[in-house]
Amino acid sequence: MMKRFILVIIMMISALGVYSFTENTADAKKTSYASYYHDKFNGKKTASGEVFDNSKLTAANRTLPFGTLVKVTNLNNGEEVIVKINDRGPYHSSRALDLSKAAFDEIGNLASGRIPIEYEVVEVEEE
Repeated sequence: MMKRFILVIIMMISALGVYSFTENTADAKKTSYASYYHDKFNGKKTASGEVFDNSKLTAANRTLPFGTLVKVTNLNNGEEVIVKINDRGPYHSSRALDLSKAAFDEIGNLASGRIPIEYEVVEVEEE
C-alpha cells in the first residue's frame, strides 16, 4: 500500500514537472532593467534597417522579433509605455531593453539612466 502511495506521488510530481515546461512563457511578464540610447545614435541604422530616432517610441532587445510591440512598466512609479522593437541589444546582461530617449522619458527620469521595469509582449508583427 505504501509503495503504491509513493508511486502515485512520484507520478503527480512528474506530471507537474512536464506541465511547467509546456507553459507558454512568450507572453509572460518579465522583470529587468532598462536604460536609454545616447543622442549620438540618432540617424544611425538600427539592426532592423530603420534609421534610429530618439524621439520615437522604440527599443532594442536581444531576441524579440523586429516590429514586436512591448508594454514597459516602470516598477518605481507604475508609468507605462508601448515601444516597438527595432534594434538588437542591450549588450549588458543586467538589462533587457534599451529604450529610445522619448520612451524612457515617458516612464522615468532621464537623470536616473536606468530603471527597474516589467515588460510584456503586446503584439508580435507577422512577417
